[in-house]
Amino acid sequence: MLDNGRRAGRRITLDGTALHTADIAALAERTAHPAEPDPKAFARAEESWETARRLAATGRVYGRSTGVGANRTEDVGAADAEHGLRLLRSHAGAIGDPLPAREVRAMLAVRANQLLAGGAGLNPAVITSLLTALDAGAHPVVNEHGAVGTGDLAALAQTGLALAGEHPWHCAPGARAPAPIALDNNDALALISSNALTLGQSALALDELRRLLAASLPVAALSLLAVGGSYEPFAEPVMRARPHPGSAAAAARLRALSGVPPRPAPPLGRIQDPYGFRCLPQIHGPALDAADTLDAVLTIEVNAAAENPLISIEDQAAYHHGNFYAAHTGLALDTFRLAVLQTARLSTARLAALSEPDFTRLRPFLGDAAPASSGVMILEYAAGAALGEMREVSNPASLGHAVLSRGVEEQASFASLGARQTLRACTYYRQILACELVAAVRALRMRSLEPEPGFPLATAFRRAAEVLDPRMADRPLTDDVAVAAGLLDELAELAELAELAERGER
Repeated sequence: MLDNGRRAGRRITLDGTALHTADIAALAERTAHPAEPDPKAFARAEESWETARRLAATGRVYGRSTGVGANRTEDVGAADAEHGLRLLRSHAGAIGDPLPAREVRAMLAVRANQLLAGGAGLNPAVITSLLTALDAGAHPVVNEHGAVGTGDLAALAQTGLALAGEHPWHCAPGARAPAPIALDNNDALALISSNALTLGQSALALDELRRLLAASLPVAALSLLAVGGSYEPFAEPVMRARPHPGSAAAAARLRALSGVPPRPAPPLGRIQDPYGFRCLPQIHGPALDAADTLDAVLTIEVNAAAENPLISIEDQAAYHHGNFYAAHTGLALDTFRLAVLQTARLSTARLAALSEPDFTRLRPFLGDAAPASSGVMILEYAAGAALGEMREVSNPASLGHAVLSRGVEEQASFASLGARQTLRACTYYRQILACELVAAVRALRMRSLEPEPGFPLATAFRRAAEVLDPRMADRPLTDDVAVAAGLLDELAELAELAELAERGER
């Protein structure tokens, strides 16, 4: 089992009921490690396994005493001990590039927790092996493509063969793969009937995009300061007049970052700003709400006994069903990506405003004194290119359709594709925000402006000014954007601290 004293760091106890998306990200990134599974949950998994074996020995249970998919009508004899391994071998045909380690580790964490929910009827030795692998820094080699949103069959079949000693592991330096375990007819479908990879990837994407959404607020606030914009759109009375939770939260966080009172004074200059500034709560808010919705969906899913069939200990029965169909997850992912895309568009709009002398009172494109200096002109093109990529991966994956297995599986959610698209959106969104940050800091430097001391935005500006190149002459900005992209996680922490402080004041 696990050596709980071997390595410092937070330990997370899985029990099949209380795993959160942030826990999955921590286990995947190895900033936390699994503890011994909850004893009651492990005993529940053991009882489920024994129940499943009795049911399969005395009646027809899909995937155990029968084939799967269109082969569901074919019986498998009790003496056919190779049926389970044949099923794993046939389904372990994932294709494409091997997945990054953190995505596979996220899958292992989700699958171990789901098995502890006690409805799979799977050999509990699998749970032990999955947690041992997570703790040691080992993961099976898993290829990208092999699911359409009705179970991550190929990825989990590869995992099953790795557990049985027939498929390769990737091990961190000094780590060892778990010892092979014996799997029989009752273990194959019970292991692969899950969307664990999709859910793990979704949790990672949600974790990163939430941080980027948090970071986008101090970036936007720096841009607002650089153009002398108004805080009037973020006033409490405005938010109470149309009380969407996400919009109110976005406005409150912006006020807290800059130390702005709940009822800001009207601006002295232009009466109102472009949408990139004025409509920020109304566009950022839906992304915050969509993140909460996705989090709620994933929390249910990663703590669910969704395997088909469900092995009910209470009823001593096997229920055949469609809980593996990932429509909730797929639709929540699609909604979230579309909502985040709107905030990315807003960032490019603010970037355009920073290049406009009417707003900054500086030379076009924040150029220096050299004739026709281009300044940050190229950042609009770069951010626009990243936005184009982000728009492509934001297309709803749930629009897809597939008819499989001789027509008996005539619908697909494509949540698996949605999860991969959401992960890819993280990269493009980070690049877009980084372009805006570079331009905002440059404009503030050129105007000799700094945020009000004593508030989180002043800290954000100071940190950015410390690491971003101060030279204004025309030069490649690739390194500047890379540095800014690396700073966004730190800015997210500042935004979160500002929110906590604002809540404390209330």
